[in-house]
Amino acid sequence: MQTEDNGRANAKKMQKINKGTSWNVMSVQFPTVWFLLVIAALGVFHTNIPIAAASEYLSFEDFVALHPEQITISQKFKKVVDAGGVVIGQASQKGPVRIAFIYPGNQVSDYWKRSVLSFTKRMDEIGLRYQISNYFSHSGDIRMQEAQLREALSTDPDYLVYTLDVHRHKRLVERLVSKRRPKIILQNITTPLKEWHEKPPFFYVGFDHAIGTRMLAERIQSRSVEGGDYAVLFYSRGYVSEMRGETFIRLMAEKKQWQLKDSYYTDGKRGKAKLATFEILKNPEIKLIYACSTDVAFGALDALRETGRIGSVIINGWGGGSDELEAVLEGSLDLTVMRINDDNGVAMAEAIRLDVEGKTNQVPLVFSGDFVLVEKGISREELQTLEQHSFRYSSGLH
Repeated sequence: MQTEDNGRANAKKMQKINKGTSWNVMSVQFPTVWFLLVIAALGVFHTNIPIAAASEYLSFEDFVALHPEQITISQKFKKVVDAGGVVIGQASQKGPVRIAFIYPGNQVSDYWKRSVLSFTKRMDEIGLRYQISNYFSHSGDIRMQEAQLREALSTDPDYLVYTLDVHRHKRLVERLVSKRRPKIILQNITTPLKEWHEKPPFFYVGFDHAIGTRMLAERIQSRSVEGGDYAVLFYSRGYVSEMRGETFIRLMAEKKQWQLKDSYYTDGKRGKAKLATFEILKNPEIKLIYACSTDVAFGALDALRETGRIGSVIINGWGGGSDELEAVLEGSLDLTVMRINDDNGVAMAEAIRLDVEGKTNQVPLVFSGDFVLVEKGISREELQTLEQHSFRYSSGLH
């Protein structure tokens, strides 16, 4: 195996802070939901990148209604992901497969790096020979991602693993989707694009943002039934903000006791989230700040710590990476929705294995991993059990 890492950067560990009140842990699965809600939330962090309209995507329910055969395929594939790897027959593989990862991995969240690590560990386990090129950048650095895409394509990979957040991501990759080479794996998106319905990418994989958001919203509502004023810290203007931020606003609007008072786009940057939180906290009645990503949540925590508001304002994480889980354990974050992280890397490896074996019809178009809701008050022993399962392949990252 040959690995090439470009543009990697180590994220700072968050400082340890004081414990707060007690929350519990629960595991929930909901059907995917979809919607269209337009809000004016540009604030001082307005970005000119256009949002892709929600109507561009199919919810999973709409997708399987069009393709009911995908239900059985998905169920069988999930069992493969949950089980241990089975060694591939050598006759199935003529040579090493070449995979290029273009990821916004330079952030506090370790989701993207764990994705690559769990993928490579599963590939090793099943004995599939491969060569990987890794290209990491910050989520908002579109120019770098464009350059990385050109470089990756120059190596003629068999598979290209990419994300789809802002509209320019779509423009960059859409000309490749209908081609036979490379095969496109879209990571962190589980809602197929309607316009690619006739010629879809090879694989959509990730964790459904709307499901995770519903888990957070319903838990917050059940723990704080009296409601109050709240604010939203969006990611950049794009898919993730729609699915996580606008879904949350819609769900909270169903409970009349919660009032949205402020919202900002942060470009997914910790520093911008901190500054936006200072603005939000000018309203002394704010009871909740909803953060759309890990870096955004930590930026909010920085401001809450400096203003002495830790514990008096509910703040969530999103994704349940190592730094978030430590913050929940110590009580600075009230709750987070934890992805069973390594499911996505395993799913990509197994999809490629089936493709190499000529069993592409056994690969679902969409795979969405499971979530667990983790809340402060959880014991270290409970958390370690969850981590052992979620990070079963990527435990060596830290």
